[in-house]
Amino acid sequence: MENKVLGLHHITAIADNAKRNHSFYTKVLGLRLVKKTVNFDDPGTYHFYYGNENGAPGTILTFFPWEGIGRGTAGAGMATHIGYTVPEGSFDFWKKRFDENKIAYTESEIFGEPQLAFSDPDGLNLSLIVPASADNRAPWVTEAVAADVATRGFHSATLTLNQADPTARVLTDLLGYRQTLQEGNRYRFINENIDTANYIDIIEDAKAGYGRNAAGTNHHIAFRVKDDTVQMELREKIAAAGLNITQKIDRDYFYSLYFREPGGVLFEIATDNPGFTRDEPLEQLGTALKLPKQYEPARTKIEAVLPGL
Repeated sequence: MENKVLGLHHITAIADNAKRNHSFYTKVLGLRLVKKTVNFDDPGTYHFYYGNENGAPGTILTFFPWEGIGRGTAGAGMATHIGYTVPEGSFDFWKKRFDENKIAYTESEIFGEPQLAFSDPDGLNLSLIVPASADNRAPWVTEAVAADVATRGFHSATLTLNQADPTARVLTDLLGYRQTLQEGNRYRFINENIDTANYIDIIEDAKAGYGRNAAGTNHHIAFRVKDDTVQMELREKIAAAGLNITQKIDRDYFYSLYFREPGGVLFEIATDNPGFTRDEPLEQLGTALKLPKQYEPARTKIEAVLPGL
């Protein structure tokens, strides 16, 4: 099991306003800000990591909040929807909470699992899903969002593609997923090496236009591996399949590889090690601005340009 892909590690999206994004995810959804750092390639922009208490893989939603970037368009070649698991019986709480915060939602079922679909302030497509099998991950709890209703972490990511087959082969042949269900033009793939954050759905739509990456869209999705030894073995497999994959990149809290799958979605392979407590104790996660070491000498200048939260 340890030498395989273990479902989703994290998902990264784009926001337009850091303060609004921080307020929505920590106050309305009740997630923990696990890490407050900056974009490796643009240190004048935050990089937020939201998740459970310790930022466990499979719970982490991250954002690049580029101030004033404007709203993007979700479309083909993107991960277009993010699903979180919630406990059975929690929908009444969430409906009331969404009503109080003037958040529109729709209720439906996908593959027999009830879901509440809604959007964040930038239009990012999210859903709360009651999974067929109870998710026993310990949630982050706030005064407003108690344990019996709180999100547990990711259920799934949904990709919208003009053609499903080339991407499906990457999921099954390279990343260890298995196609398990189909409803119309929606296909579900499961990673059976782990019990949570282990679904990828594909919506095949030959007429879907390509999306535009800006606020309210996903930047990439990251698949989880135990460590960088496993990661580099997987890199060889992906490269041998003819896909252009990066060298290993140190992201401080995990190691990363990136490649674009045939349908256009940016995939990442991310490690469990070293984790978010490498530079902050568990009880203080997300409280201080942490900078990649190359930017530490410029801390005063960086703090001066980052927006207040």
